[in-house]
Amino acid sequence: MARRPEEVMPEQNPCMHCGACCIGYRASFYWAEADDATEGGVPVRMTVRVDAFRRAMRRGRRWRCIALRGTPGRKVYCRIYDRRPSVCRSFEPAWQTGVEGTRCDEARARLGLSPFFQPP
Repeated sequence: MARRPEEVMPEQNPCMHCGACCIGYRASFYWAEADDATEGGVPVRMTVRVDAFRRAMRRGRRWRCIALRGTPGRKVYCRIYDRRPSVCRSFEPAWQTGVEGTRCDEARARLGLSPFFQPP
């Protein structure tokens, strides 16, 4: 069930308290998004090669993206937010889409966090 943007737009971005997507999903992307191919791209030192055409963000402790800082579910931020890969830029947070059962809410559930939207 979709909701109008004005019904779901928070005063403060809830992603800054979550981080579930950075733990629940591997961020893989086209190799040329990295800074050894594109100026200002994803720092190549923070990536691993997946295959001839893709790279992925390295994982740190507890399988979190190496760029994620803070405490998931409380306060987090991305160290490379302005240089993050396209897969991260295009990820749709549930609060923004206003749709139940999104990949965002699935990642939140894996961390024991409640979904942004629950059926009435």
